[in-house]
Amino acid sequence: MEKVEQSIKEFISETIRTIPDFPKKGIMFKDITTLLNDRRALVLTSYMLSQPYIDYKVDHIVGLESRGFLFGTNLAQDLNAGFIPIRKPGKLPHDVLKQNYELEYGTDSVEVHVDAFKKGDRIIIHDDLIATGGTAAAATELVERLGGVVVGYSFVMELRALKGKEKLKKDVPFETIVEI
Repeated sequence: MEKVEQSIKEFISETIRTIPDFPKKGIMFKDITTLLNDRRALVLTSYMLSQPYIDYKVDHIVGLESRGFLFGTNLAQDLNAGFIPIRKPGKLPHDVLKQNYELEYGTDSVEVHVDAFKKGDRIIIHDDLIATGGTAAAATELVERLGGVVVGYSFVMELRALKGKEKLKKDVPFETIVEI
């Protein structure tokens, strides 16, 4: 089975296009629109994201704006869980809780509805990519401030050189399909 999973990971990796110098010079942007356009890659990505957590009894998947919504809803369906969006400021219509986080030059923030889940709910945080880990760490703070329990992290891709995983809880499972 390990050979099959490795083969699937390689196939998924090959469907992700690299765009040089986007959004600015020197950045090699990982574009998942080519993965989304390939129906086989789409199905296999959803399958690979759900398998590590199939027996976790998850209450909700938290998807990070905006590409975390793409597979986050599939992951929620596959795990028989609800889906909660965590968004940039001003995008959610109800009362929100806000969490700031550090960027290379400055700060940013994310928000979640204050009534998104109940205390003790088991949550997986999902995004398409983990780079520096700031957004996922901020999401962790939001979940914990509202009384949720983070039971997993799920990403399609990890940019290992940026060490974003180090900002996340060490005792919580971390799963990614493609490591770059």
